[in-house]
Amino acid sequence: MATIAILGTLDSKAEEHSFLAERIRERGHNAALIDVGTGGEPQITPDYSRYEVAAATGVDLKSLIERHDRGACVVAMSEAAPIFLAQLVEAGTIDGVVSLGGGGGTAIGTAAMRALPIGFPKLMVSTLASGNTAHYVGTKDIVMMPSIVDVSGLNRISRTIFTRAAGAICGMVETKIDEEGGKPLIVASMFGNTTTCVNEAKAILEEAGYEVLVFHATGSGGQAMESLIESGMVSGVLDVTTTEWADEVVGATLSAGPTRMDAMTKAKVPAVVAPGCVDMANFGSRKTVPPKFEGRNFYIHNPQVTLMRTNARECAEIGKVIAIKANVNTAPVAILNPLKAVSEINGEGQAFYDQEADTALFKAIRTNAQVEVIDLEETINSFVFARACAEKLLELIQRGKP
Repeated sequence: MATIAILGTLDSKAEEHSFLAERIRERGHNAALIDVGTGGEPQITPDYSRYEVAAATGVDLKSLIERHDRGACVVAMSEAAPIFLAQLVEAGTIDGVVSLGGGGGTAIGTAAMRALPIGFPKLMVSTLASGNTAHYVGTKDIVMMPSIVDVSGLNRISRTIFTRAAGAICGMVETKIDEEGGKPLIVASMFGNTTTCVNEAKAILEEAGYEVLVFHATGSGGQAMESLIESGMVSGVLDVTTTEWADEVVGATLSAGPTRMDAMTKAKVPAVVAPGCVDMANFGSRKTVPPKFEGRNFYIHNPQVTLMRTNARECAEIGKVIAIKANVNTAPVAILNPLKAVSEINGEGQAFYDQEADTALFKAIRTNAQVEVIDLEETINSFVFARACAEKLLELIQRGKP
């Protein structure tokens, strides 16, 4: 028997969540109702009150409700619910979570779900599920189910959807994951211009008994990799394509945000880092490049992607960031510099060859790094460099074991 959390605004949608709870109980599971409503009093008695939820962040919810500022209340609950729900998961109190909602309910429900580990059952039945759900789902495995009609009372359609939702979340918690004999995980970042390096390193790591998950460093890919690292499921990080920092520094299109490379520190995971593809910032078609960049060195990767060569000032900033991010990880970390080329088009005679910019990059890394830095007279896609990365990561993983 599992316990499924039912997160909802029980002041306005109590009937619907109560119906959902009954369907879950009919399947033989416990239903724990969590109230995140901030309007009138809850229409049914929850297992966890809105005040218990709000206490997770210490907010004075009563005063906030008395101000009648719905937006501020939703924001407060969106901040408190993730912490409260994560505490329940950490304590082993719940085995899954489901929620029904419109705009406010979806914002609160999915905020809470994004705080939970990958693989933990999470289902959001929403009026917004058929649109762009990227900002609700983020990088987590949240299942979004369209409510079809508004979550406003019970009718022939809503009963059908809510009953199916109960079946879906029950099926998720009832399904056992076979983790017997699973290999330890290593994550790797890759771009088209570092594919050869990652493929070579991946083969070496797999031969050593690891399963390697590769993420495309396109902003969302880096964020997804960070999310998995933070989950605690990862034994090592092969972050040889830190190109998303080029986009973050320059203001281009494939940034993964300022928290990129933070997850390895939070999870204390051994890592090998390289400045792969930081010679390029990404834009859309050539006409989409902002006018302020006119006169820079561009490379048309395809009609939809224009690459811009990062200059010496930008490379110095990127190198400094990479070093500082590596420094704060208390697990073993090493930075490997491919001095002859950080991408396929960065070598001597190639479109993005710029010795001044490369010198600024490597100097900034060496100057700011407090971790091991290894300079190799290799291109990033050479077999020698790939092997060095893989073997160094294996060494760091062993060093980091208790």
